[in-house]
Amino acid sequence: MNKIHSLPQPASQPLAAQSITLAEASRPRRLLVLVPESGIDTALTARKVRELANLLDRRIQFVGLCRDAALEPSVRRQLVTLSAIARDDKISTEIRVELGRSWLAAVKSNWQPGDRIVCFTGQRAGLTRRELSELLESTLDATVYVLAGPVQEPKWREGLLSQLVVWSGSIAIIAAFFWLQVKLVQLSQDWGHTWLIYISIFVEVGLIWMWNSMFS
Repeated sequence: MNKIHSLPQPASQPLAAQSITLAEASRPRRLLVLVPESGIDTALTARKVRELANLLDRRIQFVGLCRDAALEPSVRRQLVTLSAIARDDKISTEIRVELGRSWLAAVKSNWQPGDRIVCFTGQRAGLTRRELSELLESTLDATVYVLAGPVQEPKWREGLLSQLVVWSGSIAIIAAFFWLQVKLVQLSQDWGHTWLIYISIFVEVGLIWMWNSMFS
């Protein structure tokens, strides 16, 4: 893994691994930038990426991962902004939005031998939430640069946790009132107990509505 501050050449990369074959040399030399959904300074990131691209004499491809098709326009806008800021007379830029949840799959569909990759500290992937840079280096045997900067957990993860809490609370309320209503049914069947069952149903519905409104 290579931490970028003054944008040095990767010290850990063996000299043999830096050699480029004729086939690789014929391909456009690219810098694949894996852009997280949030947590980066757009202008600062674009400038750092442009500096690195000029240093390595490569064109830039910004890659965004969109886990929800409804969010694709916002992901694309972020990439367009980065592309516009990073582009200059010497460096060309392009963007690519990949639909899915796997950064590794997104990279594999874009990466070619000889490409260099840029990701960010805090980006994680896989079921074990492994550092994305380490996963890419071990899987693709690629040169990966890591830009320092806070990367927040995607909003979809916050939404998933919120939904889990809502459903757990609702199920607990339903289970508790089901138990109560079963006990009421087992008692003598007079008008008083019937009204208690009706009242418990209204209270149950009200509690579920209140619980859901706390997270809406």
